[in-house]
Amino acid sequence: MFAKAFRVKSNTAIKGSGRRKLRADVTAAFPTLGTDQVSELIPGKEELNIVKLYAHKGDAVTVYTSGGNPVLFELEKNLYPTVYTLWSYPDLLPIFITWPLVLEKLVRGADLMLPGLVVPSTGLPQVQQGDLCAIALMGNRAPVAVGVAAMSTAQMLASGMKGKGFSVIHTYQDHLWKSGDKSSLPAIAPLAVDPTDSNEKKVDLGLHGNPRSLALEGGESNGKVPQPEASEDTSSGALSQDSVDGKPLQEQMDELLQQCFLHALKSRVKKADLPLLTSTLLGSHMFSCCPEGQQLDIKKSSYRKLSKFLQHMQQEQIVQVKELSKGVESIVAVDWRHPRITSFIIPEPSLTSQTVQEGSREQSYHPPDIKFLYCVPANMTQLFLESGHKKGSALEGSEVRKIITDYAKRNSLVDTDNRNLVKLDPILCDCILEKNEQHMIMKLPWDCLLTRCLKNLQPAYQVTFPGQEPILKKGKLCPIDITLAQKTYNKKVTVVRNLETYGLDPCSVAAILQQRCQASTIVSPAPGTKDSLQVQVQGNQIHHLGQLLLEEYRLPGKYIQGLEKAPKPGKK
Repeated sequence: MFAKAFRVKSNTAIKGSGRRKLRADVTAAFPTLGTDQVSELIPGKEELNIVKLYAHKGDAVTVYTSGGNPVLFELEKNLYPTVYTLWSYPDLLPIFITWPLVLEKLVRGADLMLPGLVVPSTGLPQVQQGDLCAIALMGNRAPVAVGVAAMSTAQMLASGMKGKGFSVIHTYQDHLWKSGDKSSLPAIAPLAVDPTDSNEKKVDLGLHGNPRSLALEGGESNGKVPQPEASEDTSSGALSQDSVDGKPLQEQMDELLQQCFLHALKSRVKKADLPLLTSTLLGSHMFSCCPEGQQLDIKKSSYRKLSKFLQHMQQEQIVQVKELSKGVESIVAVDWRHPRITSFIIPEPSLTSQTVQEGSREQSYHPPDIKFLYCVPANMTQLFLESGHKKGSALEGSEVRKIITDYAKRNSLVDTDNRNLVKLDPILCDCILEKNEQHMIMKLPWDCLLTRCLKNLQPAYQVTFPGQEPILKKGKLCPIDITLAQKTYNKKVTVVRNLETYGLDPCSVAAILQQRCQASTIVSPAPGTKDSLQVQVQGNQIHHLGQLLLEEYRLPGKYIQGLEKAPKPGKK
């Protein structure tokens, strides 16, 4: 619908009564949204506009914009979310997965045909004909399109996955998306996808309006689609073996929760650690004890909350929990002689698990060796020529000092009356003095001479990772920057930038934080940069970030900025 430019008829601000009506309409159209989420989407005081426009085919559309971005649009009395809204609430609509190469065709106005869907091992979402659905790409849960199901899930399967599956209404990169801030597609933890019999599917994706088949990059000559490996479901928290032993998922999660709890108390928590915040027990100890291939999610257990689980453990007299400050619970005592702890056997990691850990980036990460250097600029080349260095040469501070000292001695510039002073010849004057100083300053102390020289050189740094060639970069070294951003209704998010400089993969860090903090994470392009990504975590998670970067990745604190903004622990 928005594949071509539209014509705007009017753009007006929405008043209070209009906001209340819109909130009621959103609640009715999307009942899965909570009251707080509806209030975030339709704020009470922030700018909210209603834009009436005509699509290129003449359809009258009403668009609601907030903060400069279109968040909802209304067509024939039906309310639809935009991709901007779905990126904030990715589970708002049932999500169907397609291949990345399909996006280009959808943006051009094509509908999505059933042969273009990726069928996960868990099956397709259950929808009825006419239901509103989201379409995402393989490997990323961030929706790229909004469409209406052309048939029910049962009809899709009965048809042998042939025919039109969805009438696509709005896509990422169409003109409605372009009317906003044009933010890039974020990376949201993908759903587990294991296409069944996918290697028997033909490359022809059957896109409506384009009968030509699409050859996926790297495809074989027989026309079969090579499948990528299934992605781990880092958001659902489901056990990877949830049906192997026939136990309900909730029962399995209860067992896993108790296993991680006992494992943490037996091998990680020491008496000196007490009192220990319950959140620290979960985030820093229990998650680390989770077996490879499984994911701990308290919400999927019968306890639902950590506090209820710990109350149960306190009733068994394993631990003692107290609220040492208002709203903050801590473990103040542990009975390490309790039979459940003494009889617990710490599971040995499997051979496969060890192999995965040895090959994984997180487990094998070693902090880089960083050297601060100085590059010779064009206006100082004469000073460094005698030592064999050219423009752009990178030198350590000690090398610069030695070169300057040798130059002064070799050219007899050391003052004979006061050997703490150095006479300035024309080359030194041009290199270190300002224009208004060149006829006023004839001599300088050694320390002042060296300080001025280092200041006028260009800063640079060299990063060396174990087993790799050194990487030289000009400019100042940017530390890992941790900031807190304020969202609507006083909600906070933690934003981390510059991870790539230190060899850290933002997507991997986001996945770890999502698990430990039990909070949603988004990886998106960092503002004002070309290739850098930033990680955004819901809430103030600086404490968890500090533990991850300082204790596990062993990065020196001088390379991390913003750790002082961590929430203050309650008084003991």
